[in-house]
Amino acid sequence: MDRWFFSLRMVGNEIKKRLLILWDYKFDALMQLLIFGLIFVGATFFLGKGHFNLELLSVQFVGYTMWMYGRAAMRTMSEDLSDEAQAGTLEQMYMAPVAPELLLLGRLLALFLWTSLMVLLMAGLLITVFHIVLPFRWEELPILLCMFCELFGLALLLSGLGLVFKQISTFADLLQQLFLFLTGSLVPISIFPNWLAVLARTLPTTQGILALQAVLFDHQSLVTLWTTGDLSLLCLHAFLYLGGGIATFRICTRYAKHQGLLGQY
Repeated sequence: MDRWFFSLRMVGNEIKKRLLILWDYKFDALMQLLIFGLIFVGATFFLGKGHFNLELLSVQFVGYTMWMYGRAAMRTMSEDLSDEAQAGTLEQMYMAPVAPELLLLGRLLALFLWTSLMVLLMAGLLITVFHIVLPFRWEELPILLCMFCELFGLALLLSGLGLVFKQISTFADLLQQLFLFLTGSLVPISIFPNWLAVLARTLPTTQGILALQAVLFDHQSLVTLWTTGDLSLLCLHAFLYLGGGIATFRICTRYAKHQGLLGQY
């Protein structure tokens, strides 16, 4: 019991530390918010062939916010360990009395809290300007939990690769672009060719975005989604990505320690 409490306390401390760091760079966060807003407005304008489709705007915004969370997991988590390796402080994380995965969990939770603040600000602006409706249903919470597991697994995978290859920002950027256009964040996968739709469904967040849209806008229940297989497939995705991410991170950590790469950049 004491061990669990201590681990939770360490995760809480990591969340607090990361939020304080993010607050110190709040101007940069404001610029990111501006960029996110411009990308969304511009993309929906062009996808609407020169006008805004208000009926689809709220649906697209739900998918786009999931991309924002995915971007935070991919880009920031991959850069964090590279920055620590460059500064020579990476080995300190492995001197902590808890598993490094728990510290990375705390960082990701802090990033998601920060991203949630930006999402709320964007949502408030869109509601004010376009008068769109953004529904909320409690049924979306289990879906969001599954998506968090997917993204945490992906973050661990990228962090593990960062331990070995040090600089993977270009790879993370590539994944961001793929996620923006292939997961249903802006473009519905229903218009994809069959082979591309199948490929898109294997990516993190795709199945979650489809489930969220079904719950929020088609008013389907979790029981219905489970019956159709959509929710069970999402749970399988979450399990595979989380398990694969943990395994990859530990394998890469073991390799980096064996090769003496933790203290090098």
